Amino acid sequence: MNLAILALGIAVLGVSLGEGILVANIAQASARQPEMFGKLRTLMIMGVAFIEGTFFVLLASTFFVN
Repeated sequence: MNLAILALGIAVLGVSLGEGILVANIAQASARQPEMFGKLRTLMIMGVAFIEGTFFVLLASTFFVN
């Protein structure tokens, strides 16, 4: 079994958990203060972009290692 595939699977799991926690916390915060939803949405989009960016860097690096 190729270890790069296993590493990508673990990375995808981490990305999914991170995004799920982020979105859940944003939903909880907007339920407490609905007037902050616009700012929270912007922060959520930036957070998801950074999490996905980190995953894509890992994805690219695994292809260069092999």
